[in-house]
Amino acid sequence: RFAGAAPRLPPGPALRSIEPMPTIRARRLILVLGDLVSVALALYLALGLRAWAIPAWNDYLRHLEPFAVLSVAWLAVFFVAGLYDARASLRRRSEPKVLLYAQGANSLLAVAFFYFVPYFGIAPKTVLAIFLAASFAVLVGWRTLHRRAAARRTSEGVVLVGRGEEMRELRDAINRGGLGYQVVHSVALDVASSLDVQADIVRPIYEQGASTIIIDAHDDAVSPLLPHLYNLMFAGVSFVSLHEVYEEIFGRVPLSLVSHGWFLENVRTRPHVLYDVAKRVFDTLLALPILLAAAAVAPFVWLGLRLEGRGALLIRQERIGQGGRAFRVAKFRTMLFDDAGRYGEGRKNEVTRFGAFLRRSRLDELPQAWNILCGELSLIGPRPELPALVKRYAEEIPYYGVRHLIKPGLSGWAQIYGEHAHHGVDVAATQNKLSYDLYYVKNRSLWLDLSVALRTAVTFVRREGR
Repeated sequence: RFAGAAPRLPPGPALRSIEPMPTIRARRLILVLGDLVSVALALYLALGLRAWAIPAWNDYLRHLEPFAVLSVAWLAVFFVAGLYDARASLRRRSEPKVLLYAQGANSLLAVAFFYFVPYFGIAPKTVLAIFLAASFAVLVGWRTLHRRAAARRTSEGVVLVGRGEEMRELRDAINRGGLGYQVVHSVALDVASSLDVQADIVRPIYEQGASTIIIDAHDDAVSPLLPHLYNLMFAGVSFVSLHEVYEEIFGRVPLSLVSHGWFLENVRTRPHVLYDVAKRVFDTLLALPILLAAAAVAPFVWLGLRLEGRGALLIRQERIGQGGRAFRVAKFRTMLFDDAGRYGEGRKNEVTRFGAFLRRSRLDELPQAWNILCGELSLIGPRPELPALVKRYAEEIPYYGVRHLIKPGLSGWAQIYGEHAHHGVDVAATQNKLSYDLYYVKNRSLWLDLSVALRTAVTFVRREGR
């Protein structure tokens, strides 16, 4: 159909009206820079409001130095709060509330900073109070203007080619706006369907001004289309991996779209020497104080459990770790007795009232620091499951065993965002959790580990997740 020279898209109003839009990551950078400018502007306003006059430049610079140092910590708080996630564009209505909570945490950081770091020689109590209010208003205003400007600007038209529930989920998320893209046409593939490339893919590019095709090039149903789509590159059409866009927006791997080839291409099995060594060092350094904390609270936990009846202080349950090897985790007992995870067998077991408190406060997890020191567990990684559950899930969930390629963790990416089967068998919830585990297996790095650790601390304080 495309014999001879590569086709050129004819000029037309639709095509000319499309402006290059920044990528999702570029938009994140714009938000970061805008937040920094907003903080600097809020400080200038705070100094002016304190004196009720235009602040002197020297006085502004004197305050700007410590506030610039603080801004690094504040941006980290914004990051942990999810204000720079692509997912944030899908929940725009809650952004002011999240900003308010983030600025509340930032106010505590600022008070501690000026109290414990007297190096800068200022203690801006009044300015700080005014600044926190002004920065919240400026940040909300800046982000509102940024969002409205992005909405008024013509989004980049894309044609979406793929199949599965995840493709429909991606199409709906893109069309909600805020990502710089608009799906002008989508093609749902079926192996048995007859697809006219010219009518179903090429024509929408001409007629609706699409300049990008988001496609799953690894899908068997796509292979026959590639020779025809190849020529579109010479017409200025860009091709973007459906997997990459989906993972960027949702932070998980689309299970219905993965194949053996995807794993061979994306999952690395060779050791990451620098990363593995650094992670082991951090695991050891942080596990020691956790283990000391476990020893400190152990007498009180023993007393609380004893008041509700007799039983051991600790339980040791078998879990499946890296390479499918079994190991035993140590936890404070939270149920009437240790049933080794055999739910529904023998006499009825249930969580005690004090055990429920231990679970809500996460204190029952503290003894697992010993497993971290022994190298069986890491601070960050997929949560290890009971052998019986692993066997069941491996039979019913494709690629479930991939999560055992790396060391399991005390907390993980799936614990922050995924669904959970709470002490029982739930294939659907475990599939959802696996999609987040696979994202971590593919993208694991010290930066991602730090992100998980910080967000775990937030869920710990807010008593969310499990």
